[in-house]
Amino acid sequence: MPSLLDRLRVLEDALVSPAGRLSGYHDLPFAIFRYDPQEEFELRHELTLLEVRLRKRGKQVISISLAELLLDAIEHTMGSIDVLANAERSSGIDAAISTVHAVLTEADFAPLDATIVERLSETDPERTIAFLTRAGALYPAYRTSILLEHLIGKARTPTVLFYPGTLEGTVGLHFMGVMEADHNYRAKIF
Repeated sequence: MPSLLDRLRVLEDALVSPAGRLSGYHDLPFAIFRYDPQEEFELRHELTLLEVRLRKRGKQVISISLAELLLDAIEHTMGSIDVLANAERSSGIDAAISTVHAVLTEADFAPLDATIVERLSETDPERTIAFLTRAGALYPAYRTSILLEHLIGKARTPTVLFYPGTLEGTVGLHFMGVMEADHNYRAKIF
């Protein structure tokens, strides 16, 4: 299997190619960059360098941390992360996971997909590339396949989800290398 750096170079080439398309579907301008969860810090470093190279080539890069969006949603709906931690201690991990899932999907606070669409609404899809990073923070409360499905037809900006997990076959992704493989992704996997 090619290294993280080799696969990032392939992704970079796709992002700056004259065709400029990550997908063959007009309503699905997404790609997934899969990496091993233990490569998280190396990936973060390399993404900083990739953003600089893309900017030098005329691209605007918007990096959206899913961990920050999760924290914002928890603070907005619960007041602080401490409330969630206390609830976990008193009610257990399953209740906390259900609570986080509800926070990310219910309308009391803009659902995760709506927040991303809002951030991308002012971008120029011809010049802008969005990076969805820190997806591991969603584990195990929210599957990224759900997020991408909810973005179909709503997000026009080419978007790369940086996915911590393992690959089964050519399209099966195990979130964080732990969850059962999800074969629901239609986006190209790098």
